[in-house]
Amino acid sequence: MKKYIAAVSMLVGTIVGVGMFGLPYVTNQVGFLPIILIYFPALGLLVLAVHLIYGEVCLRTDGFHRLPGYCQIYLGKTSEKLAIASALIGFLGSLLAYLILGGQFLAGLLIPSLGGNELVYVLIFFFLGSLIVFLENKGIAKAEFYSLILLFGALIFLVIKGFPQINVSHLLTYQFQNPFLPYGIILFSLGGLSVIPELEDLLADKANQLKSVIIVGTLIPIITYIVFIVLALGINGSNVTEDALTGMQAVLGPNILIAGFIVGIMATFTSFLTVGQTLKEVLRYDLKFSHFSSWVIACFIPLILYLAGFKNFIGIIGFVGAITIAADGVLVFLIYLKAKKTGTVKPAYQINLPNWLSYLIIILFLAGAVIEIL
Repeated sequence: MKKYIAAVSMLVGTIVGVGMFGLPYVTNQVGFLPIILIYFPALGLLVLAVHLIYGEVCLRTDGFHRLPGYCQIYLGKTSEKLAIASALIGFLGSLLAYLILGGQFLAGLLIPSLGGNELVYVLIFFFLGSLIVFLENKGIAKAEFYSLILLFGALIFLVIKGFPQINVSHLLTYQFQNPFLPYGIILFSLGGLSVIPELEDLLADKANQLKSVIIVGTLIPIITYIVFIVLALGINGSNVTEDALTGMQAVLGPNILIAGFIVGIMATFTSFLTVGQTLKEVLRYDLKFSHFSSWVIACFIPLILYLAGFKNFIGIIGFVGAITIAADGVLVFLIYLKAKKTGTVKPAYQINLPNWLSYLIIILFLAGAVIEIL
C-alpha cells in the first residue's frame, strides 16, 4: 500500500503545477459548462490513454528507459532525435512559463511592501533558481514534494475562505469565440508522461498496480483543477486574470491571498529547479555538453526569451502543450503499435486498443499541433 500511495503521489506531483493557474482564464473564454462537459472529459481521456499506453510499453520492454530510449528500440534513430527535440522544446517552454508566473507571484507578494516592478522580481526569481541549478542541489526532489503538499493545503484554505464568495451565475455562461484556446493549456496541465517509467520501476514487484496508479494519478489532478476553476471563476467571473490568484485579491483581500502567493511561488520555483536540473542533465549526459554550457542553455535561454518579449503565459503553455504533448503522444502510439508485435515481456496489463483507434488518435494529435502553429 505504501508503494501504491508513493506512486500515485509521484504522478500527481508531476502533473499538478503551473498549468493549473491558467485554467480559470481559459475557462472564462469558452465557459465553465463546455470545459467540464466537453474539454476535460475528451482531453482527460486522451491523456489517460497516452499514459496507460506508455505504461504498457514500459511493461513490455526489458530494462529502464525513457521516451528517447523506447524510440531507439522500436522506431529507430530519427524518432529518438525527435523525442529529444520535443523534450528540449517542452523543457525550455516550461521554464519560461515558470519564470513568468513565478515573477508575477513574487511581485504580487512583495511590491505592496517593498515596491519595485515585475522585472526586478523576475530577475530575483531567475538568479536564485539558476544558482541552485548550477550547484546541483540534491534536495530539489524533496522540495517539490513538500511544495505539492503546501499547494493542496493552500487550495483547501482558499476554498474554505472563498466558497461564500462564489457567484453561481459566473459558472453558467458560455461562449465559443476561441474554442481551440483550452486545447494546449489543458494538455499542458495534464501531462505526466515523463514519470511513468519511474512508476514502473518503483512498482517492479507489483506491476499489476501500475494501471490503477495511472488512472487514479491522472484523475486526481482533473478533480483538483475543476475545484480551482470553480473557485477562481466563481469569485471573479469575467474579471479572472491569467494567473488566477492576482484577480482574487480584490475579493478575498490581500491577507488571505498571501498564503496563495507563497505557495504559488514555491510551486513555480521548485518546478523551475526540477525542470532546469533535468534539462541540464539531458544536455550534459545525452547531448555531451559541458556542465557550464548545459547550465547556460537550460537557464539563460528562458530568460533571454522573456527579455525578448515572450511574456504571454497562456500562449506559451498552450503552445508547449499542443506541440510537445502531441509529439510525445504520436511517438508513444507508434511505439505501442510496434511493441505489441515485438515486445519481449508479457505486460501486467493490456489496453488492447484497436489499431484504427491508435491511428485516429495520432491524426488528432497532429491536427491539433498544426492548428496551434497556425
